[in-house]
Amino acid sequence: MTDIDVAIAGGGPVGLCLALLLARKGVTVHVFEAAPALSEDLRASTFHPPTLDMLDQIGITKVLVEQGLICPHWQVRMHPSGDRAVFDLSVLQDETAHPYRLQCEQWKLSNALLDALSAETNATVHFAAQVEEVTQDADGVTLKVSGPDGRREVRARLGVGADGARSIVRAAMGVSLEGETFPETTILATTTFPFEAHLEGLSNVSYCWKEGGNFSLLRVPGRWRVSIYPREDLSVEAQLEPDAIERALQEIVPKDAPYDVRECRPYRIHQRIVPNYVQGRLALAGDAAHLNSPAGGMGLNGGLHDAFELSDTLTDILDGGPLDLLDRYDRRRRPVAADQILAQAGQNRARMRTKDPEKRREIMEDLQAVTRDPARLKAHLMRSSMLDGLKQAEAVT
Repeated sequence: MTDIDVAIAGGGPVGLCLALLLARKGVTVHVFEAAPALSEDLRASTFHPPTLDMLDQIGITKVLVEQGLICPHWQVRMHPSGDRAVFDLSVLQDETAHPYRLQCEQWKLSNALLDALSAETNATVHFAAQVEEVTQDADGVTLKVSGPDGRREVRARLGVGADGARSIVRAAMGVSLEGETFPETTILATTTFPFEAHLEGLSNVSYCWKEGGNFSLLRVPGRWRVSIYPREDLSVEAQLEPDAIERALQEIVPKDAPYDVRECRPYRIHQRIVPNYVQGRLALAGDAAHLNSPAGGMGLNGGLHDAFELSDTLTDILDGGPLDLLDRYDRRRRPVAADQILAQAGQNRARMRTKDPEKRREIMEDLQAVTRDPARLKAHLMRSSMLDGLKQAEAVT
């Protein structure tokens, strides 16, 4: 006997998106989130064109566009000279209904998904519900869940781990994230200072080289998100001090008054992936399955692409298809994560950490040559906007 069709551990945007997709296909789905409410922490903020196309199918893109900033181009930039390579996303207009990036905080997506789920009678989201143990047998999966009202067991026909880097479901599957964690710690700070008024031709997404280091500027409504890449001669603790944050921002645009810094947090950069997304009746999606550098904004998008693929697969199984259809999900999504998402994110990170002036000049000249060649520009953007990855997945049977 099973209580529900699908149990999802993790109520972040990937888990909520998967739940909404399943619910609208008539699947009974419950989401178990350990936190007491949705988080508004500093996390992802970039949505790529195909992700916007997908979310448009469930009425979410319009909500995000109303709360975000359209980014028609992005750039790699020399600072302070302003020399830059600008990548115009309009060349993708024949490939997508949304030929731009959208800059919108991740929590706004979670809120929109939760609002939509509240109207689905066959979907339930449980907050303050910690999944402590997951087991499976030939007929279903069992989750032991603890919360304010005590501990209980939930039986489902299928289970999904969308529970992030410390996934309980992944541990139950006996697999681990394989790869590396880079030694540096990056600092993300937000400020209301209008960089766009002081740096000529700045895009809403700009990756910048400076003398001896680099930084990135990503604009969201009302503020800029500044990724400050670490100095090697200072500890992480020292670089998190307000004076150190202030010095880093003053290096970008010097000004007399202090910067208005609203939020600040450190984060480590990972390049890790599991050897298999599925085992029996369990599957992984999003950060539970793969972690990558945020350079290029592919992590959240890749997790949402997992959710759309997995929703189709789970529905096919629940409609009477064989359980080994989950292997197709693995064959479609894991190579894309490894060959496209992790590989590109790693290349983007390595490019921006280049410090040799001559090498930087060579890279910049090549990037500028790409932007002047329509064929090369489109090919570059097809890959960096994740359209190629989806085509690669669709070709897998």
